[in-house]
Amino acid sequence: MKTNVYIDGLNLYNGAVKGTKNKWLNPRALVQTLLPTASISRIRYFTARVKARPHDPDAPDRQEFYLRALRTLPVLEIIEGQFKTRWGKYPIYPYRYAHGAGPGAPPLMEEIVKDEEKGTDVNIATYLLLDCFRGDYEQAVVISNDSDLALPVRIVRDEFRKPVIVINPQRRAKQGVWAMKRASTRMIDRINTSVLRKCQFPDRLTDAQGPFSKPLGWY
Repeated sequence: MKTNVYIDGLNLYNGAVKGTKNKWLNPRALVQTLLPTASISRIRYFTARVKARPHDPDAPDRQEFYLRALRTLPVLEIIEGQFKTRWGKYPIYPYRYAHGAGPGAPPLMEEIVKDEEKGTDVNIATYLLLDCFRGDYEQAVVISNDSDLALPVRIVRDEFRKPVIVINPQRRAKQGVWAMKRASTRMIDRINTSVLRKCQFPDRLTDAQGPFSKPLGWY
């Protein structure tokens, strides 16, 4: 069955491989291992460029090496959203109060910097529906547990009568999983570590820019 794959890249990274030795993940190999009968026609990989921070200045370089690895897959296209940085003061949790503060006093606040990914869920929904309208696939695979995608997944399944398989990348069940499970034709609830380990790119690859290797911190 002609299959298109739609991957929420940061959702997959944070849910399945962050903090492991499996970051050099080949998503085509992953899907083919989980769905061996699928004929993969197209992979759309949605992500946003991370920013360097004092505690992790090399993050953009590691990401760029991974994006280069992804581009060696001829069926894969990268579609980028963006990160927006927000500053704000939020209550310290567990709540703390100024010494001697009486009943009803506001909690102590802490200023934080928060990066928020923008555009990925909208981009996935747009391409999932657009490709469906065009008849670009017979079956769709969505790798995400973002409940914002439940409605477009349900529309493809119910209105266009095309199967949609959702692969949950999170190691722990989260609220969004249940909405996606109800909307999809089928859900793969988790990705086994042994599968992730098996589906890695070779340590060294070559593209139009020349040879390159898996980032040192990913071994």
